[in-house]
Amino acid sequence: MDRNRVTLIPGPVRSAFLNLVDPVADWLVRWRVQPNTITVASVVVLFGAGIAFGLEFPRMGAFWLLISGILDILDGKVARRGGTSSAFGAFFDSTLDRLGEAALFGGIAVYFVINSGQRWPIVGLGVSLLTIAGSFLVSYTRARAEGLGLECKVGIAQRPERIVGLGVPTLFFGAGPHGWLLLALMAALAVVNAITVIQRVAHVYRLTVAPSAARRERDAAPVLADPVPKGK
Repeated sequence: MDRNRVTLIPGPVRSAFLNLVDPVADWLVRWRVQPNTITVASVVVLFGAGIAFGLEFPRMGAFWLLISGILDILDGKVARRGGTSSAFGAFFDSTLDRLGEAALFGGIAVYFVINSGQRWPIVGLGVSLLTIAGSFLVSYTRARAEGLGLECKVGIAQRPERIVGLGVPTLFFGAGPHGWLLLALMAALAVVNAITVIQRVAHVYRLTVAPSAARRERDAAPVLADPVPKGK
C-alpha cells in the first residue's frame, strides 16, 4: 500500500460504515431529496455544533459535529446514486464545508476564551487558529492540485478522520478537566493537518517536478558510442 494513502480510519471500518449509510442514501434518492439540500443541512448542523461549543456544551457540539459528518457523506452518495452529480454541486459542497469548519472551530475558540475552567485561554485560541488554518490548507492543496488536473486524495487526515477524531472522544468524555482533552484533540488535529499538507505537497512534487528533473538529467547525460568491434 502507498504510504500516502494510509489514513487514521482503517479501510475496513470506513467501508463498513459507508455500507451502513447506503440504505439511507437510497431512501433519500427515492424521495427525490436534492444533494445540495443535504449539503445545506450539513452546514446548518455544523453551525449548531459551533454554537454548542461556544456556549460550553462540548458533548452537544460533538454530537452535531458527527451528524454533520454523516450528512456530508450522504450528499455525495445521493448525488452519485441519483445521477445528479454536477460540477456546481461539488463546488457548492466544498465551499459550504469550509464555511461550516470556520463556524465549528470559531465556536471552539470561543469556548477556550470564555470557559472559566480553562487556565490558559490564549493557548486554546492559538491552537484553534492553527487548526482552522491547517484544515483550510488540507482542502486547498487538494483543490489546487485537482485544478491542475492531478488527483490528490492522499494524506492521513482527510475530512472524515478530522470529524471522527474530534467528535467521538468529545462526545464520550466532554472537554475533559479544565478543557484539557479538547485542547489536546485540537492540538493533535493541528499536527495531523500539517502532516497531511506536507504529504500532499510531496505528492504533487513527485507528480510534477520529479519526473521533469529526471527527464532533464536523462536528456543531459552523454550518449556513449557503441564500441567498434574488433576484426577476427
